[in-house]
Amino acid sequence: MTPNNIVNMSRLKGLDIIAVTDHNSAGNVAAVMTCGQQAGVLVVPGMEIETSEEVHVLAFFPSLDKCLQMDSMITAAMPQLENREEIFGAQHLLNERDEYVGSVSRMLVTAGKLSIEEVARHAQILGGVTVPAHVDRSSYSVLSNLGFIPPEPGFTCVEISKNTDRDHAIRRYPFLSDYHILSSSDAHYLADISEPQQTLDLPQLSAEAVVSFLKTHRTGINDI
Repeated sequence: MTPNNIVNMSRLKGLDIIAVTDHNSAGNVAAVMTCGQQAGVLVVPGMEIETSEEVHVLAFFPSLDKCLQMDSMITAAMPQLENREEIFGAQHLLNERDEYVGSVSRMLVTAGKLSIEEVARHAQILGGVTVPAHVDRSSYSVLSNLGFIPPEPGFTCVEISKNTDRDHAIRRYPFLSDYHILSSSDAHYLADISEPQQTLDLPQLSAEAVVSFLKTHRTGINDI
C-alpha cells in the first residue's frame, strides 16, 4: 500500500476519484496526492477519525492544507500511547517515490478526546465534510455505538461497508434514505480496492467540487 501502488491500482480499476483516509493521521496524504496528479487520478485529502465514543468518522477536505490542519488538531487530542509494532504493525510515512521518510510512533488505532460533534464542527470550520463510516457494522460505527445518528452535526452523508448494498441498508435502517449513501472499498490491501460503483455529477474534477457535492442535502438531487 505505497502511494504509487495505491494510485496505479486505482487507475487500473478505472477509478477517477479516490480518497486517502488513514486512521487519525494525514501523514501520507500529500505523497498520494502528488502521485495522483501525475497519473490523472483525483485524490481527495482526508482522514478516518476515531471519536471519544469510539465511532469512526471520515473527514474529507477541499485542500491538503485544510486536511493537515485537522491532522494537527487530532494529534493534539490523541492519547500519548506508543504504538506496539509487534501487535499493530509499523506506521510508516512514505514520499511520492515510495521511499521511507519516517514513522509515526504514537498509536493511531485508538480513540481521541474529541466527540463526534466536535470532530464534525472542527472539520466544518476548515471547509470539510464529515461522514459516519461503515454505519452497518457492529463495531466502531455510529449506529452500533450510539444507536442513532446525532442531528447536531448536520450530516448529509453516511458510508456503508462494501459487504452490504444500499437497498439492504435502507431496508434495515429506513432513515438512511435521507442521506447520501457512500459505498467505499475501505481497502487495507491493494487487492481490496474496488472498481467504480458510484458516480458523481460534478462541475469540475476537484477536491473542492467533491466536498461541495457531499455537503449538499439529499433531498431533491440524484443519489450517488
